[in-house]
Amino acid sequence: MHRERTVAIDSIAGNDISTTLSAAYGRAIIVGVKKAKTAGRSANLGRYRRNLQGEVDSAALYRALADAEPDTKLKQVYRRLAGVEEAHAEFWMRRITGAGGRAGRMSPGIRSRVLAWLARRFGTETVLPIVDTLERSDVTQYDNQPEASAAGLPDDERSHARIVQALARPPRGGLSGDELAQLEGRHRGGSNALRAAVLGANDGLVSNLSLVAGVAGADLSSHAVLITGMAGLIAGACSMAMGEWLSVNSARELAQAQIDIEAEELRTFPEEEKEELALIYQAKGLSEHQAKLLSERIIGDKGAALDTLAREELGIDPNELGGSAWVAAGTSFLLFSSGAAMPILPFAVLNGNVAVWAGAALSGAVMFLIGAGTSLFTGRGVLFSGARQLAIGLAAAAVTYGIGRLIGVAIAG
Repeated sequence: MHRERTVAIDSIAGNDISTTLSAAYGRAIIVGVKKAKTAGRSANLGRYRRNLQGEVDSAALYRALADAEPDTKLKQVYRRLAGVEEAHAEFWMRRITGAGGRAGRMSPGIRSRVLAWLARRFGTETVLPIVDTLERSDVTQYDNQPEASAAGLPDDERSHARIVQALARPPRGGLSGDELAQLEGRHRGGSNALRAAVLGANDGLVSNLSLVAGVAGADLSSHAVLITGMAGLIAGACSMAMGEWLSVNSARELAQAQIDIEAEELRTFPEEEKEELALIYQAKGLSEHQAKLLSERIIGDKGAALDTLAREELGIDPNELGGSAWVAAGTSFLLFSSGAAMPILPFAVLNGNVAVWAGAALSGAVMFLIGAGTSLFTGRGVLFSGARQLAIGLAAAAVTYGIGRLIGVAIAG
Protein backbone atom coordinates (compact mmCIF):
# COMPACT_ATOMS: atom_id res chain seq x y z
CA MET A 1 0.00 0.00 0.00
CA HIS A 2 2.80 2.36 0.91
CA ARG A 3 4.58 1.43 -2.28
CA GLU A 4 1.47 2.15 -4.42
CA ARG A 5 1.10 5.61 -2.72
CA THR A 6 4.73 6.37 -3.47
CA VAL A 7 4.30 5.46 -7.14
CA ALA A 8 1.19 7.65 -7.35
CA ILE A 9 2.98 10.59 -5.75
CA ASP A 10 5.92 10.16 -8.15
CA SER A 11 3.52 10.07 -11.09
CA ILE A 12 1.77 13.27 -9.96
CA ALA A 13 5.13 14.98 -9.40
CA GLY A 14 6.32 13.88 -12.81
CA ASN A 15 3.19 15.26 -14.42
CA ASP A 16 3.62 18.57 -12.58
CA ILE A 17 7.25 18.81 -13.68
CA SER A 18 6.31 18.02 -17.29
CA THR A 19 3.55 20.62 -17.19
CA THR A 20 5.92 23.18 -15.71
CA LEU A 21 8.60 22.41 -18.28
CA SER A 22 6.06 22.59 -21.12
CA ALA A 23 4.80 25.94 -19.87
CA ALA A 24 8.34 27.26 -19.51
CA TYR A 25 9.21 25.98 -22.95
CA GLY A 26 6.09 27.62 -24.39
CA ARG A 27 6.95 30.92 -22.71
CA ALA A 28 10.50 30.67 -24.04
CA ILE A 29 9.16 30.15 -27.56
CA ILE A 30 6.84 33.14 -27.23
CA VAL A 31 9.65 35.31 -25.90
CA GLY A 32 11.93 34.08 -28.67
CA VAL A 33 9.32 34.84 -31.32
CA LYS A 34 8.80 38.32 -29.88
CA LYS A 35 12.54 38.94 -29.82
CA ALA A 36 12.86 37.66 -33.39
CA LYS A 37 10.04 39.93 -34.51
CA THR A 38 11.63 42.88 -32.72
CA ALA A 39 15.03 42.11 -34.23
CA GLY A 40 13.49 41.67 -37.67
CA ARG A 41 11.58 44.96 -37.34
CA SER A 42 14.76 46.72 -36.23
CA ALA A 43 16.73 45.25 -39.14
CA ASN A 44 14.01 46.29 -41.59
CA LEU A 45 13.94 49.82 -40.19
CA GLY A 46 17.70 50.07 -40.57
CA ARG A 47 17.47 48.85 -44.16
CA TYR A 48 14.58 51.20 -44.92
CA ARG A 49 16.53 54.17 -43.54
CA ARG A 50 19.62 53.28 -45.59
CA ASN A 51 17.47 53.05 -48.70
CA LEU A 52 15.82 56.37 -47.88
CA GLN A 53 19.19 58.05 -47.43
CA GLY A 54 20.34 56.73 -50.79
CA GLU A 55 17.25 58.09 -52.53
CA VAL A 56 17.60 61.47 -50.81
CA ASP A 57 21.23 61.64 -51.95
CA SER A 58 20.34 60.75 -55.54
CA ALA A 59 17.44 63.18 -55.73
CA ALA A 60 19.57 66.05 -54.41
CA LEU A 61 22.37 65.21 -56.85
CA TYR A 62 20.05 65.12 -59.87
CA ARG A 63 18.45 68.41 -58.80
CA ALA A 64 21.94 69.93 -58.64
CA LEU A 65 22.81 68.55 -62.08
CA ALA A 66 19.58 70.03 -63.46
CA ASP A 67 20.48 73.43 -61.99
CA ALA A 68 24.02 73.28 -63.41
CA GLU A 69 23.07 71.96 -66.87
CA PRO A 70 22.86 74.70 -69.55
CA ASP A 71 20.95 72.54 -72.05
CA THR A 72 17.20 72.89 -71.45
CA LYS A 73 16.35 69.40 -72.73
CA LEU A 74 18.94 67.76 -70.51
CA LYS A 75 17.66 69.82 -67.60
CA GLN A 76 14.32 68.08 -68.09
CA VAL A 77 16.02 64.68 -68.11
CA TYR A 78 17.78 65.39 -64.79
CA ARG A 79 14.56 66.74 -63.27
CA ARG A 80 12.67 63.60 -64.28
CA LEU A 81 15.38 61.48 -62.69
CA ALA A 82 15.19 63.58 -59.52
CA GLY A 83 11.40 63.23 -59.48
CA VAL A 84 11.63 59.44 -59.64
CA GLU A 85 14.20 59.37 -56.82
CA GLU A 86 11.96 61.61 -54.71
CA ALA A 87 9.06 59.21 -55.31
CA HIS A 88 11.29 56.37 -54.14
CA ALA A 89 12.14 58.37 -51.04
CA GLU A 90 8.43 58.81 -50.29
CA PHE A 91 7.98 55.05 -50.69
CA TRP A 92 10.65 54.30 -48.07
CA MET A 93 9.29 56.95 -45.72
CA ARG A 94 5.92 55.18 -45.82
CA ARG A 95 7.61 51.85 -45.15
CA ILE A 96 9.44 53.30 -42.13
CA THR A 97 6.22 54.76 -40.74
CA GLY A 98 4.36 51.49 -41.38
CA ALA A 99 7.02 49.59 -39.43
CA GLY A 100 6.54 51.83 -36.41
CA GLY A 101 9.56 54.06 -37.00
CA ARG A 102 10.01 57.75 -37.64
CA ALA A 103 11.54 58.83 -40.92
CA GLY A 104 12.35 62.38 -39.89
CA ARG A 105 14.06 64.79 -42.24
CA MET A 106 17.18 63.55 -44.02
CA SER A 107 19.81 65.75 -45.61
CA PRO A 108 22.03 64.78 -48.55
CA GLY A 109 25.29 63.07 -47.58
CA ILE A 110 28.79 64.44 -48.01
CA ARG A 111 29.37 62.66 -51.32
CA SER A 112 26.25 64.12 -52.93
CA ARG A 113 27.05 67.62 -51.65
CA VAL A 114 30.62 67.44 -52.98
CA LEU A 115 29.49 66.17 -56.39
CA ALA A 116 26.81 68.87 -56.54
CA TRP A 117 29.44 71.53 -55.80
CA LEU A 118 31.75 70.12 -58.49
CA ALA A 119 28.90 70.14 -61.02
CA ARG A 120 28.08 73.77 -60.24
CA ARG A 121 31.74 74.79 -60.28
CA PHE A 122 33.08 72.80 -63.26
CA GLY A 123 29.98 71.65 -65.14
CA THR A 124 27.91 68.49 -65.24
CA GLU A 125 30.28 66.72 -67.65
CA THR A 126 32.95 66.70 -64.94
CA VAL A 127 30.94 64.54 -62.56
CA LEU A 128 28.88 62.45 -65.01
CA PRO A 129 31.47 59.61 -65.16
CA ILE A 130 31.33 59.40 -61.35
CA VAL A 131 27.52 59.42 -61.30
CA ASP A 132 27.59 56.72 -63.97
CA THR A 133 29.84 54.57 -61.78
CA LEU A 134 27.62 55.08 -58.73
CA GLU A 135 24.45 54.22 -60.66
CA ARG A 136 25.98 51.03 -62.05
CA SER A 137 27.16 49.98 -58.60
CA ASP A 138 23.63 50.44 -57.22
CA VAL A 139 21.76 48.82 -60.10
CA THR A 140 21.09 45.56 -58.19
CA GLN A 141 20.61 46.99 -54.71
CA TYR A 142 16.83 46.34 -54.71
CA ASP A 143 16.85 42.95 -56.41
CA ASN A 144 16.67 40.98 -53.14
CA GLN A 145 14.32 43.34 -51.32
CA PRO A 146 10.75 42.06 -51.74
CA GLU A 147 9.08 45.40 -50.92
CA ALA A 148 11.14 47.18 -53.55
CA SER A 149 10.59 44.47 -56.16
CA ALA A 150 6.84 44.60 -55.65
CA ALA A 151 6.89 48.37 -56.23
CA GLY A 152 9.02 48.11 -59.39
CA LEU A 153 12.05 49.89 -57.96
CA PRO A 154 14.65 47.51 -59.51
CA ASP A 155 13.36 48.37 -63.00
CA ASP A 156 13.64 52.07 -62.20
CA GLU A 157 17.23 51.64 -61.04
CA ARG A 158 18.19 49.80 -64.22
CA SER A 159 16.51 52.47 -66.30
CA HIS A 160 18.43 55.18 -64.44
CA ALA A 161 21.71 53.36 -65.00
CA ARG A 162 21.04 53.15 -68.73
CA ILE A 163 20.04 56.79 -68.95
CA VAL A 164 23.07 58.04 -67.05
CA GLN A 165 25.35 55.83 -69.12
CA ALA A 166 23.85 57.35 -72.27
CA LEU A 167 24.31 60.84 -70.86
CA ALA A 168 27.91 60.12 -69.95
CA ARG A 169 28.91 58.64 -73.29
CA PRO A 170 26.84 59.28 -76.38
CA PRO A 171 27.66 61.11 -79.61
CA ARG A 172 27.66 64.87 -79.70
CA GLY A 173 26.13 67.10 -82.32
CA GLY A 174 24.18 66.64 -85.50
CA LEU A 175 21.01 65.30 -83.83
CA SER A 176 17.51 66.72 -83.55
CA GLY A 177 15.46 67.34 -80.47
CA ASP A 178 13.70 63.99 -80.85
CA GLU A 179 16.98 62.12 -80.78
CA LEU A 180 18.17 64.24 -77.90
CA ALA A 181 15.04 63.24 -76.03
CA GLN A 182 16.23 59.68 -76.64
CA LEU A 183 19.44 60.71 -74.85
CA GLU A 184 21.55 60.78 -78.01
CA GLY A 185 23.23 64.12 -77.49
CA ARG A 186 25.98 64.13 -74.92
CA HIS A 187 29.70 63.47 -74.96
CA ARG A 188 31.55 62.55 -71.84
CA GLY A 189 33.62 65.53 -70.68
CA GLY A 190 36.18 65.61 -67.97
CA SER A 191 36.58 61.85 -68.37
CA ASN A 192 38.41 60.49 -65.34
CA ALA A 193 40.23 63.73 -64.52
CA LEU A 194 39.12 63.80 -60.89
CA ARG A 195 40.11 60.18 -60.36
CA ALA A 196 43.48 60.76 -62.02
CA ALA A 197 44.08 63.83 -59.85
CA VAL A 198 43.41 61.97 -56.62
CA LEU A 199 45.42 58.88 -57.52
CA GLY A 200 48.31 60.87 -58.99
CA ALA A 201 48.80 62.83 -55.80
CA ASN A 202 48.47 59.60 -53.80
CA ASP A 203 51.23 57.92 -55.83
CA GLY A 204 53.65 60.72 -55.06
CA LEU A 205 52.72 60.85 -51.40
CA VAL A 206 52.99 57.14 -50.60
CA SER A 207 56.13 56.51 -52.65
CA ASN A 208 58.08 59.47 -51.28
CA LEU A 209 56.88 58.89 -47.72
CA SER A 210 58.14 55.32 -47.97
CA LEU A 211 61.45 56.52 -49.42
CA VAL A 212 61.93 59.10 -46.67
CA ALA A 213 60.94 56.58 -44.00
CA GLY A 214 63.49 54.08 -45.29
CA VAL A 215 66.31 56.63 -45.24
CA ALA A 216 65.26 57.90 -41.81
CA GLY A 217 65.23 54.31 -40.55
CA ALA A 218 68.88 53.98 -41.58
CA ASP A 219 69.55 56.81 -39.10
CA LEU A 220 71.02 59.21 -41.65
CA SER A 221 71.22 62.95 -41.08
CA SER A 222 68.31 65.31 -41.70
CA HIS A 223 70.22 66.81 -44.61
CA ALA A 224 70.58 63.38 -46.23
CA VAL A 225 66.89 62.62 -45.67
CA LEU A 226 65.89 65.95 -47.26
CA ILE A 227 68.15 65.47 -50.28
CA THR A 228 66.86 61.93 -50.77
CA GLY A 229 63.27 63.13 -50.56
CA MET A 230 63.88 65.89 -53.10
CA ALA A 231 65.57 63.45 -55.45
CA GLY A 232 62.67 61.03 -55.09
CA LEU A 233 60.18 63.83 -55.83
CA ILE A 234 61.95 64.94 -59.01
CA ALA A 235 62.71 61.45 -60.27
CA GLY A 236 59.21 60.16 -59.58
CA ALA A 237 57.48 63.20 -61.11
CA CYS A 238 59.61 63.01 -64.26
CA SER A 239 58.97 59.29 -64.57
CA MET A 240 55.22 59.74 -64.13
CA ALA A 241 55.11 62.58 -66.67
CA MET A 242 57.07 60.61 -69.24
CA GLY A 243 54.93 57.53 -68.74
CA GLU A 244 51.74 59.57 -69.03
CA TRP A 245 52.94 61.23 -72.23
CA LEU A 246 53.79 57.89 -73.81
CA SER A 247 50.51 56.37 -72.68
CA VAL A 248 48.28 59.16 -73.97
CA ASN A 249 50.24 59.57 -77.20
CA SER A 250 50.06 55.85 -77.90
CA ALA A 251 46.32 55.88 -77.19
CA ARG A 252 45.86 58.83 -79.57
CA GLU A 253 47.77 57.04 -82.33
CA LEU A 254 45.72 53.88 -81.82
CA ALA A 255 42.47 55.84 -81.85
CA GLN A 256 43.44 57.64 -85.04
CA ALA A 257 44.34 54.33 -86.70
CA GLN A 258 40.91 52.94 -85.76
CA ILE A 259 39.20 56.03 -87.19
CA ASP A 260 41.17 55.67 -90.42
CA ILE A 261 40.02 52.05 -90.71
CA GLU A 262 36.44 53.12 -90.06
CA ALA A 263 36.72 55.81 -92.75
CA GLU A 264 37.90 53.24 -95.27
CA GLU A 265 35.05 50.88 -94.36
CA LEU A 266 32.55 53.75 -94.68
CA ARG A 267 33.90 54.54 -98.16
CA THR A 268 33.95 50.89 -99.29
CA PHE A 269 30.89 49.42 -97.52
CA PRO A 270 28.43 52.27 -96.78
CA GLU A 271 25.36 50.00 -96.61
CA GLU A 272 26.97 47.71 -94.03
CA GLU A 273 27.98 50.70 -91.93
CA LYS A 274 24.45 52.09 -92.12
CA GLU A 275 23.08 48.75 -90.91
CA GLU A 276 25.56 48.67 -88.02
CA LEU A 277 24.59 52.16 -86.97
CA ALA A 278 20.89 51.29 -87.09
CA LEU A 279 21.50 48.25 -84.87
CA ILE A 280 23.41 50.41 -82.38
CA TYR A 281 20.49 52.83 -82.10
CA GLN A 282 18.02 49.97 -81.75
CA ALA A 283 20.11 48.59 -78.90
CA LYS A 284 19.88 52.00 -77.23
CA GLY A 285 16.10 52.00 -77.27
CA LEU A 286 14.97 53.42 -80.61
CA SER A 287 12.42 51.53 -82.66
CA GLU A 288 13.61 49.79 -85.83
CA HIS A 289 11.94 52.43 -87.99
CA GLN A 290 13.43 55.36 -86.05
CA ALA A 291 16.86 53.73 -86.01
CA LYS A 292 16.86 53.21 -89.79
CA LEU A 293 15.71 56.76 -90.50
CA LEU A 294 18.37 58.20 -88.23
CA SER A 295 21.15 56.03 -89.65
CA GLU A 296 20.15 56.92 -93.24
CA ARG A 297 20.24 60.62 -92.47
CA ILE A 298 23.63 60.38 -90.76
CA ILE A 299 25.24 58.19 -93.45
CA GLY A 300 24.12 60.73 -96.06
CA ASP A 301 26.63 63.23 -94.63
CA LYS A 302 30.08 61.62 -94.86
CA GLY A 303 31.64 63.92 -92.26
CA ALA A 304 28.84 63.42 -89.76
CA ALA A 305 28.77 59.70 -90.54
CA LEU A 306 32.45 59.18 -89.69
CA ASP A 307 32.13 61.31 -86.57
CA THR A 308 29.07 59.39 -85.39
CA LEU A 309 30.51 55.97 -86.17
CA ALA A 310 33.70 56.83 -84.31
CA ARG A 311 31.72 57.84 -81.25
CA GLU A 312 29.06 55.14 -81.36
CA GLU A 313 30.94 52.11 -82.68
CA LEU A 314 34.46 52.86 -81.42
CA GLY A 315 33.67 55.02 -78.39
CA ILE A 316 36.20 57.63 -79.61
CA ASP A 317 35.81 61.41 -79.75
CA PRO A 318 37.56 62.42 -83.01
CA ASN A 319 38.00 65.97 -81.76
CA GLU A 320 39.98 64.97 -78.70
CA LEU A 321 41.36 61.42 -79.22
CA GLY A 322 41.88 61.05 -75.49
CA GLY A 323 43.20 64.56 -74.86
CA SER A 324 46.58 66.24 -75.16
CA ALA A 325 49.62 64.15 -74.25
CA TRP A 326 51.49 67.26 -73.13
CA VAL A 327 48.68 68.42 -70.86
CA ALA A 328 48.46 64.92 -69.38
CA ALA A 329 52.22 64.83 -68.79
CA GLY A 330 52.29 68.27 -67.15
CA THR A 331 49.29 67.47 -64.98
CA SER A 332 50.83 64.18 -63.89
CA PHE A 333 54.11 65.92 -63.00
CA LEU A 334 52.36 68.54 -60.86
CA LEU A 335 50.04 66.08 -59.11
CA PHE A 336 52.81 63.64 -58.26
CA SER A 337 55.02 66.50 -57.02
CA SER A 338 52.28 67.90 -54.80
CA GLY A 339 51.86 64.54 -53.08
CA ALA A 340 55.59 63.79 -52.86
CA ALA A 341 56.26 67.17 -51.23
CA MET A 342 54.21 66.35 -48.12
CA PRO A 343 56.77 64.11 -46.33
CA ILE A 344 59.65 66.59 -46.80
CA LEU A 345 57.93 69.93 -46.14
CA PRO A 346 58.59 69.81 -42.37
CA PHE A 347 62.34 69.56 -43.06
CA ALA A 348 62.22 73.18 -44.18
CA VAL A 349 61.74 74.30 -40.55
CA LEU A 350 62.54 71.24 -38.39
CA ASN A 351 65.38 68.78 -37.93
CA GLY A 352 66.00 65.21 -36.84
CA ASN A 353 63.30 62.85 -35.68
CA VAL A 354 60.93 65.75 -35.07
CA ALA A 355 60.95 66.54 -38.80
CA VAL A 356 60.49 62.86 -39.67
CA TRP A 357 57.47 62.45 -37.39
CA ALA A 358 56.02 65.78 -38.50
CA GLY A 359 56.34 64.65 -42.11
CA ALA A 360 54.65 61.36 -41.27
CA ALA A 361 51.80 63.17 -39.49
CA LEU A 362 51.26 65.61 -42.36
CA SER A 363 51.40 62.78 -44.87
CA GLY A 364 48.93 60.74 -42.83
CA ALA A 365 46.44 63.61 -42.75
CA VAL A 366 46.71 64.11 -46.51
CA MET A 367 46.41 60.36 -47.14
CA PHE A 368 43.19 60.29 -45.16
CA LEU A 369 41.82 63.17 -47.25
CA ILE A 370 42.85 61.42 -50.47
CA GLY A 371 41.15 58.23 -49.32
CA ALA A 372 38.04 60.21 -48.47
CA GLY A 373 38.21 61.71 -51.96
CA THR A 374 38.19 58.26 -53.55
CA SER A 375 34.78 57.63 -51.98
CA LEU A 376 33.42 59.94 -54.68
CA PHE A 377 34.26 57.25 -57.25
CA THR A 378 33.85 54.04 -55.29
CA GLY A 379 30.62 54.71 -53.43
CA ARG A 380 32.17 53.54 -50.14
CA GLY A 381 31.91 55.50 -46.91
CA VAL A 382 34.13 58.53 -46.37
CA LEU A 383 35.55 57.31 -43.04
CA PHE A 384 36.14 53.79 -44.33
CA SER A 385 37.90 55.01 -47.49
CA GLY A 386 40.04 57.51 -45.58
CA ALA A 387 41.02 55.02 -42.88
CA ARG A 388 41.85 52.33 -45.44
CA GLN A 389 44.07 54.68 -47.42
CA LEU A 390 45.81 55.83 -44.24
CA ALA A 391 46.43 52.25 -43.08
CA ILE A 392 47.88 51.17 -46.43
CA GLY A 393 50.16 54.20 -46.72
CA LEU A 394 51.47 53.94 -43.19
CA ALA A 395 52.01 50.19 -43.59
CA ALA A 396 54.18 50.82 -46.66
CA ALA A 397 56.16 53.47 -44.79
CA ALA A 398 56.58 51.17 -41.78
CA VAL A 399 57.96 48.37 -43.96
CA THR A 400 60.54 50.61 -45.61
CA TYR A 401 61.44 52.16 -42.26
CA GLY A 402 62.10 48.69 -40.83
CA ILE A 403 64.20 47.66 -43.82
CA GLY A 404 66.15 50.90 -43.62
CA ARG A 405 66.71 50.33 -39.94
CA LEU A 406 68.12 46.86 -40.54
CA ILE A 407 70.39 48.11 -43.32
CA GLY A 408 71.61 50.99 -41.16
CA VAL A 409 72.44 48.66 -38.29
CA ALA A 410 74.24 46.23 -40.61
CA ILE A 411 76.35 48.99 -42.13
CA ALA A 412 77.18 50.56 -38.78
CA GLY A 413 77.92 47.20 -37.14
